[in-house]
Amino acid sequence: MRIRTKLILLALLVVALTAGALLGGVLTDRGGDPASAAPAAVLPDPAIDAGTGVTDVRSLERAVTRSPRDVRALTFLGYGYLQRWRETADASYLPRAADALARAQTISPRDPLVVTGLGSLALTRHEFRQALALGRRAERLAPHSSGPYGIVGDALVELGRYREAFASFDRMNALKPSVASYARIAYARELLGDVEGATAAMRLAVGSATSQAEPAAWSRVELAKLDIQRGRLGEATRLLHEALELLPGYVQANEQLARVEAARGKFGPAIARARVAAEAVPLPQVVGLLGDLYARAGQRAAARRQVATIGAIDRLLAANGIRTDLEAALYDADHLRRVPTLVARAKAARAERPSIYGDDAVAWALARTGRCSAARTWSDRSLRLGTKDSQLLFHRAWIENCLGHRDAARLWAGRALAAGPYFSVRWAPALRLLAS
Repeated sequence: MRIRTKLILLALLVVALTAGALLGGVLTDRGGDPASAAPAAVLPDPAIDAGTGVTDVRSLERAVTRSPRDVRALTFLGYGYLQRWRETADASYLPRAADALARAQTISPRDPLVVTGLGSLALTRHEFRQALALGRRAERLAPHSSGPYGIVGDALVELGRYREAFASFDRMNALKPSVASYARIAYARELLGDVEGATAAMRLAVGSATSQAEPAAWSRVELAKLDIQRGRLGEATRLLHEALELLPGYVQANEQLARVEAARGKFGPAIARARVAAEAVPLPQVVGLLGDLYARAGQRAAARRQVATIGAIDRLLAANGIRTDLEAALYDADHLRRVPTLVARAKAARAERPSIYGDDAVAWALARTGRCSAARTWSDRSLRLGTKDSQLLFHRAWIENCLGHRDAARLWAGRALAAGPYFSVRWAPALRLLAS
């Protein structure tokens, strides 16, 4: 199905659904967002222990039809819809998850599985303060269950409260080592600049993801991202093909394979792979990647069409009251879109997510609009954890160059190259130029 046809269907979906439901997870992080990236996690321990197939949505729907007040069936149906969203990126599953979990909460407001599910849904929608409140409540209701600690930690990360977040992840892992807890440990280590430690933890996550296809595929994609960052393209390719064997057509795997092909300088195969991903589900980050690949390949008209497609997606979301998040602000800064309001929108997004990536979004918006002295202050904040994220380091190199600090720009660009030269299809050539 063509992207344009998909957008027509998305427009119809916008009319049918509430704005909050549509947002949930449509925009996912480039820089690493456990709230939107985490696998089922947040799948409740009793559900896993009982072997309940929450992804068997049709059976659960029939069970709920037979017994509309069956709290367990409603709860597992809510989780099932969340799982289907993770597998397909089809946002229509999110309002159904919300409805099932809300019905369960009405019947049993103190059920920890219900509260945990609502926390997971809030994370998916990027409602981090609400997710934190729900996660804390789930902790009180089930202090020995690991799932609530993952929700609390994810929310705290996005709110910039890192010490508390990492303590929650440690507690989660101590209670129940799993793909979800190992993945969070990996992300915490990556935030602190320990890429080797992050890789080791993600390998444990891959080894733990044996019972369900989506967490197994997801964990392989996340490990492949770390391998791409370290220049291990062959190992990344192997993991991504394994993910596609587990979950055929998995959009995230095809997206990363396109990045691998681009890193090898094979823009034709990269475009083909990105088109497969974008035509399956027109997620903004996938469509944006396709546009950048067209631009690198010299196909300017095709690149402009993808930018227009991103604009159409943005307008569909904005028309239904959905706030612009960090990813949209970063994309606009990259492509100098909607420049007069760029800094204000980046700061508004950062207010909702006061993390190092929020700080970086503001720094990049300021730098791209020529306010490089102010950008440097925000860049300092974004780098305060010692994160070795090539994007953040590249932004700092750009800012130093903008300020006329050529030696400092070369230093920061060298650090970005060492951390990972394949961080961006669009900006990789500029990074090499700054490092020269």
